[in-house]
Amino acid sequence: MDYSFNTKCVQAGYTPGNGEPRQIPIIQSTTFKYDTSEDMGKLFDLEAEGYFYSRLQNPTNDYVAAKITALEGGAAGMLTSSGQAANFFALFNICEAGSHIVASSSIYGGTYNLISVTMKKMGVDVTFVDPDCAEEELNAAFQENTKAVFGESIANPALTVLDIEKFAKAAHAHGVPLIVDNTFPTPVNLRPIEWGADIVTHSTTKYMDGHGAALGGAIIDGGKFDWMAHKDKFPGLCTPDESYHGITYAEKFGKEGAFITKCTSQLMRDLGCMQSPQSAFILNLGLESLHVRMPRHVENGQAVAEFLEQHEKVAFVNYPTLPSNPYYGLAQKYLPKGGCGVVSFELKGGREAAEKFMKNLKLAAIETHVADARTCCLNPASSTHRQMNDEQLAAAGIPAGLIRISCGLEDKADLIADIAQALDAI
Repeated sequence: MDYSFNTKCVQAGYTPGNGEPRQIPIIQSTTFKYDTSEDMGKLFDLEAEGYFYSRLQNPTNDYVAAKITALEGGAAGMLTSSGQAANFFALFNICEAGSHIVASSSIYGGTYNLISVTMKKMGVDVTFVDPDCAEEELNAAFQENTKAVFGESIANPALTVLDIEKFAKAAHAHGVPLIVDNTFPTPVNLRPIEWGADIVTHSTTKYMDGHGAALGGAIIDGGKFDWMAHKDKFPGLCTPDESYHGITYAEKFGKEGAFITKCTSQLMRDLGCMQSPQSAFILNLGLESLHVRMPRHVENGQAVAEFLEQHEKVAFVNYPTLPSNPYYGLAQKYLPKGGCGVVSFELKGGREAAEKFMKNLKLAAIETHVADARTCCLNPASSTHRQMNDEQLAAAGIPAGLIRISCGLEDKADLIADIAQALDAI
């Protein structure tokens, strides 16, 4: 039976048998015992399902990955130790030295550095494009060695809304998959695979966990991209892997299983960015209430954004579902249920006003974190970007008076009251 999305948040991924644990069991073991070498050999040959070492796979993690896969409408999924690991694995699984990536320029700074600095050292080049560019400009960014297109559904912290259909159309016209980081909306508010994305990633540390308790990431394959139709571009999936007895992943596991199987048996085997079973257990507790929590985050974010937009000490407010926002049209298309609880705004008094505002907050905590049950707030100029002067900040699109607030699950009246008294102190 195909249950509703809300029921899948609670029930998907794990169904206990008669007399088995009702809650997902934490399999806190690095290794698994077998009766014969032949039994274990089948696992190493990818001829049988099972577990032999938790660096590659663990039952607890697989239960939770299966739930997220169901929520995103994908075919296969896996957990990683962080969202950064998820994005790196998703890209490097189909890239190698000499490859090229097309990416939206409006993405999380850590991911921007991952692609433009670290992966560049590994021989992978990138062309960043404005997410609002015309189709002609987007298509012009592709090269013969382009292997993937990457973007964020709602960018962190720019809150840019990606036109998924536009990017998917361009990616598929050039025979490559579209990878979308869907951390901010979560599948509650947006399922990129339904709009043409091929692979979805998450920092599960954010809304999916929702309580700042466990680092983690996830990769979900939609199972629709035909790797063999573009086998010259993806030899890692479409030619024999001699490190696994000559298996050709796309032939043996098909469109639905090739990508995740290769990612697990090669990258996780060699790099070991596995999420711990304990963290996966904590993540699952968050997933069970995700469908209940996200509407409250959206409600609070909308209320705070509307309040700030009317305040005399605020220069501008950035929140995609405000009618005044340049991404309002795309938000209406892709995010009819709302986006997330993150709001950014600039104070008219610049750096001095921002510092005064931050010092006077009582309910909102000053943290680098976002997407949590508790409201948290950040002034980049005095924290993450404090090495830059006001002119450099302005050139980077991060004015000194910019505040990013991640609205939690508190009562929206209390949040607005806290923000109001902090503004009054300026």
